[in-house]
Amino acid sequence: MDLIGIILWPLKWVVELVLVAWHALFTAIGLPPADGITWVLSIVGLVIVVRAALIPLFVRQIKSQRKMMEIAPELRKVQEKYRGKRDQLSREAMSRETMALYKKHGTTPVSSCLPLLVQMPIFFALFSVLNDVTRHVQQGIGGVGLLNAELTQQFYDAKLFGVASLHETLINAFESNNVTAIIILLTLVVLMIASQFFTQLQIISKNLSPEAKTGQAYQMQKIMLYVLPFAFVFSGVFFPLGVVIYWFVSNLWTMGQQFLVIREMPTPGSDAAKAREERLARKGKAIDASGKVVPLEKYQAEQQRLLEEAERAKATQPKRQQPMSKQRAKKQQRPNSQAGQKPDPAAS
Repeated sequence: MDLIGIILWPLKWVVELVLVAWHALFTAIGLPPADGITWVLSIVGLVIVVRAALIPLFVRQIKSQRKMMEIAPELRKVQEKYRGKRDQLSREAMSRETMALYKKHGTTPVSSCLPLLVQMPIFFALFSVLNDVTRHVQQGIGGVGLLNAELTQQFYDAKLFGVASLHETLINAFESNNVTAIIILLTLVVLMIASQFFTQLQIISKNLSPEAKTGQAYQMQKIMLYVLPFAFVFSGVFFPLGVVIYWFVSNLWTMGQQFLVIREMPTPGSDAAKAREERLARKGKAIDASGKVVPLEKYQAEQQRLLEEAERAKATQPKRQQPMSKQRAKKQQRPNSQAGQKPDPAAS
């Protein structure tokens, strides 16, 4: 077993455990054990388990993105401080100050990628499980875990709509001239790419603040929005049908999850945040300083109270005397001292 196989072994065991558990459930309620729909639903169940387990990481990702937005002005100051300085000492100093800023606010750029980074090994483990099905059937063996030889054979025989095997790739479909399987695979690959594109598009178009849309990172996001689909076009050709189904359903989950986040927890200052404020205003509600939704009357009363406190503080604040030179101070004191002199009796 190679290094990658050793790393993926425990993940493959977990993937097989979840697949077999869902398969047993659907078989128990009456679905045919070797039918394509039974195994497709088992893959959907795998998506549900994986993505539900990633919800805490997703919440952490949202918080990290918020913190990254908050420290963006400070990061720009550090970058401006070392702009044009290409020597080693300046680069090291810039790196130290940037890392200190991340540590102070408890965030890193990697935190926003955690759900994807965690999900990718699971994705490759599923790819490996499905890719090994043909070899295992030929050898009469099962997988690394609960996917025994009998279940492996059932999975191998399972076909979506009775025509497309779950271990079949688009290349295999072309080689066997299976037109129906080609249409199914092409349709799912297109849907997979479209769902990925739409998920990223709604983030860029609705959930970025005006400040974020002026940075270099935004330009990179726009470029990647159109570059990534081409990568999936080429990789989708080599994905087994089961993997394409997993990725597409996972994208649907991401799309729905992202829709709820953008609607209910939008980035402050973004178009989505303004739309949420308008929706709440129509319902007689508003968002207070702590981010909680409160009745509009309470919000307005609080704003009025804060305004009155600010005006009272401004009125009671002592006026700041302007500094003056000694010569100017003597000129101001001279008329006052003359005005305070008593009349001379001898002069009368």
